[in-house]
Amino acid sequence: MFPGTLYETHVKTKNLDKAISFYKKLGMDHAYTIEDRRVAFFWFDKNHKKEQMLGVWEVQDDGFHKSHFAFRISYEDMLNAREWLLDHGISPRAAFGLESTEPIVHTWVPNASIYFYDPDGNSLEFLCLLPEKKKVSKDVMYLSEWEQISLE
Repeated sequence: MFPGTLYETHVKTKNLDKAISFYKKLGMDHAYTIEDRRVAFFWFDKNHKKEQMLGVWEVQDDGFHKSHFAFRISYEDMLNAREWLLDHGISPRAAFGLESTEPIVHTWVPNASIYFYDPDGNSLEFLCLLPEKKKVSKDVMYLSEWEQISLE
């Protein structure tokens, strides 16, 4: 296994001010903005240890491309993630052929996820690892389905 953890990741935006508002709405700590480079940095570690950072860079349309990244959350937070997003004016989105009515499970990991977009269409995800593997034939299913399956 690679000996490390992810410290930072970066995404691009077409409108830095709009992106700053969005990531603050997610509860991230706005750490610093470098105005002349049009970049903002956010801390996103839950315990404020400054161990995980997001950089958001404003670019012109021709330099923009969409990205994806996931925030790891607890199982308890996952159970309320959809409502939390909606309460903050953020719409969960369908993924892998399943509607956003509840978290979905990627059975091979296993993890539960709920997906949403930032204002630029970058794909974001709340993700929680599930403690046990189960014998299933589907690659993805709703969390409620997963919870009804007994352990191997």
